[in-house]
Amino acid sequence: MSTEGKVIVVMPAYNAAETLVDTYRSIPAEHVDQVILVDDGSIDNTAGIAEELGLQLIIHPHNAGYGANQKTCYMEALRQGAEIVIMLHPDGQYDPNIIPLMISAIREGKGDFIMGSRFLPPKSALQGGMPRYKYVSNRFLTATENLVMGTDLSECHTGYRAYSRQLLLTVPFLRNSNNFVFDTEMIFQAQHFGFRFAEVPVSTRYFNEASSISFWASIQYGLGTLGVATRYLLHRSGLRHYDVFRSPRRERAAP
Repeated sequence: MSTEGKVIVVMPAYNAAETLVDTYRSIPAEHVDQVILVDDGSIDNTAGIAEELGLQLIIHPHNAGYGANQKTCYMEALRQGAEIVIMLHPDGQYDPNIIPLMISAIREGKGDFIMGSRFLPPKSALQGGMPRYKYVSNRFLTATENLVMGTDLSECHTGYRAYSRQLLLTVPFLRNSNNFVFDTEMIFQAQHFGFRFAEVPVSTRYFNEASSISFWASIQYGLGTLGVATRYLLHRSGLRHYDVFRSPRRERAAP
């Protein structure tokens, strides 16, 4: 259990019945205070298995999308007083054993946004079975995002993240997309509001049960990512203004 602020792992789930047990049992429980699973309208037995494992369970009555799932995850974690929130996919693709490293990175002040990178070292993702088209698109998009933001991240498209409470209270994530581009918006928002990034290496596996978006969905996601980068540039330049980059607190304080 945590002694330096509450640590909550959130698991955005959709049809994760075959992998949930192994993923949950791999979480280093001595470092985590609570695990919350949000079932986004699964049509398998994800919710039933979560109940059997004793997880705190929230069920969306219909499939709302990956981004919408995360919104519920973070709102509930904040409501329960989390100081650190770790988003772990329940599909077994990412290694839960690096959770202590992610927690330490926040507590030691290395960053408020910690990402488990599959590209530390650079070609480890290919060795873990990442399809080559995903590898190429990931490298292109990450390079583009680094150029736009002025960062030097090894990967911008990992689904394995940890956030400080302060970041989640500041970034207006409820205004983000309900779909996969939510993750990209979080990165650009964190950069816009001045939060620091840190990365830790993570091994990953690709197998039939692991969730993965289709080729055409990947194309849409890539275009969406470029769209977020464009809106970020326009907002920073003052040419256009977008709600995802506006501070809710400043808006409330305005006369």
